[in-house]
Amino acid sequence: MSNLLVPPSEDAFNRFVSTPLDMLLAEDQATNPEDKALALFHRCALDVPAYQKFLNERGVNPIEVSSYSAFRALPLMSKADYMKAYPLPMRCLKGSLSGFDRVAVSSGSTGQPTFWPRSVKNELDVAVRFEQVFRDSFRAHERSTLAVVCFALGNWVGGIYTTSCCWHLARKGYPLMVATPGNNKAEIFRVLREMSPHFEQTVLLGYPPFVKDVIDAGAAEGINWPDYSPKLVFAGEVFSEEWRTLVGQRIGSDSPCFDSSSLYGTADGGVLGNETPFSIAIRRWLAEHPDAARLLFGESRLPTLVQYDPSSRFFEMHEGTLVVSGESDVPLVRYHIADKGGLLSFDEMWNFLKTQGIKSLNELGLNKDFLPRNLPFVYVFGRADFTVSFYGANIYPENVTVGLEQLEIMAWVTGKFVLETRDTEDGDKYLHIAVELLPGVEPDEALVLAIATSIRTQLLRLNSEFANYTPVERQLPNITLCYFADPAYFPAGVKHRYTRK
Repeated sequence: MSNLLVPPSEDAFNRFVSTPLDMLLAEDQATNPEDKALALFHRCALDVPAYQKFLNERGVNPIEVSSYSAFRALPLMSKADYMKAYPLPMRCLKGSLSGFDRVAVSSGSTGQPTFWPRSVKNELDVAVRFEQVFRDSFRAHERSTLAVVCFALGNWVGGIYTTSCCWHLARKGYPLMVATPGNNKAEIFRVLREMSPHFEQTVLLGYPPFVKDVIDAGAAEGINWPDYSPKLVFAGEVFSEEWRTLVGQRIGSDSPCFDSSSLYGTADGGVLGNETPFSIAIRRWLAEHPDAARLLFGESRLPTLVQYDPSSRFFEMHEGTLVVSGESDVPLVRYHIADKGGLLSFDEMWNFLKTQGIKSLNELGLNKDFLPRNLPFVYVFGRADFTVSFYGANIYPENVTVGLEQLEIMAWVTGKFVLETRDTEDGDKYLHIAVELLPGVEPDEALVLAIATSIRTQLLRLNSEFANYTPVERQLPNITLCYFADPAYFPAGVKHRYTRK
């Protein structure tokens, strides 16, 4: 039995709780991230059976990979040809699930779950990202803090992962209490009313649209948000700076760069980076200077902009999309996460700002004595595939297709549609689907309801993230019926795209 129960590394935990954040980051910066990525490759080539087979099938001899340039030539992992191609134990070190003490779940396009084993040792690496947010943004080492986890609980990645990382901060000595009502608004409000008055600040952690729902519903129920000095931690979706301002106004925030932070993470890689006061200040400036944003990012839309630790998660670019390597319980070596985005060093970012006339932090709205961390930036537009993110759930065109393929629906529609998220005037997100009618069919309100109900039924059946993340009152999509070959959504002779960002 002794080989089945391997306790988490006490050395790793003791290092985390006893080492100040500044020192943790300084130790990481003292290492060469390229050398660390190369060392990770060799360890996986030796100790991860699935990766051994993956390399062998592609004719790669690990002995010949002795430099970073050779590392850059290694084949990319992907979910399809690696995560789904080999059994879970084979993707772990030594080909065994021994040593893991928890499991998280994410769902795919068919609702078939993907399981991710976890251990405290590798979770601590992600906890450093939470510590950056709680210390650098919220000053939680100086203020008693109630952290309210509003992500879905259960086996889902977001809720338990977030809870565990916050617990690690509490054990490190932060005056932090963690409440776990999940995405149950009634429970959230009960926790807030009973517990928040006893703390100097309250942090809500959840998907952006749900956190906004909580704020709006709480105000309607008589919660005076400024009384709780709220701070906000988001994950899962890109949002605008106008949206951040709107939400900040509703909680009484007067410091948008320090009162909220968004995490960039994936189920397979954990938290890969986090917004900092510096990155938020830059993004807010760019939101007011769209020409500069277009020059920097190459697109008119504004991506999520975070800083990351290359010794923790090592990023590369591949054809305009992101590739990541990093220690994990299922180690990642050049894993193609299919997010469209890019990379900028700290110096590259500062040099760009200088070309735009920014000479000091004051011009970005930060105090002159603020010291930004010398960490590189990654910007993320979202998935490069056809998914749409809604309340943190990946909505896939395949799920919608099934809803339209029901017999009572197919007699009226072509099967083509455009899936997107939209914002109401009040800043609330909703799922919108434009559906193409067959030639000669006229729009009908009864058909609108039938289509919306059918799609919701299939989303609930097929997509477990949608079923567990999306509030019931937001699950029915908004349907627009379009005439055949409608030029706005279904122009003739043009390759159709089923999503619109």
